[in-house]
Amino acid sequence: MTKIDIVQNVYDKLGFSKKDSAGIVEAVFDVMKENLASGEKIKISGCGSFVVREKKARKGRNPQTGEE
Repeated sequence: MTKIDIVQNVYDKLGFSKKDSAGIVEAVFDVMKENLASGEKIKISGCGSFVVREKKARKGRNPQTGEE
């Protein structure tokens, strides 16, 4: 599911205009991003949890040249 799909669902289920639906979805994602950036965990009942985790660096490879 993409952000556009979520906007469409808000539009279909709540009856807001597509512009308003997109604004609502964008506002929710902005709040989530701000909280994750400040180190908070987001837990949405019946949906899941979101948390930022540190990962070890790894070597990248250019798929066209094979160069690391």
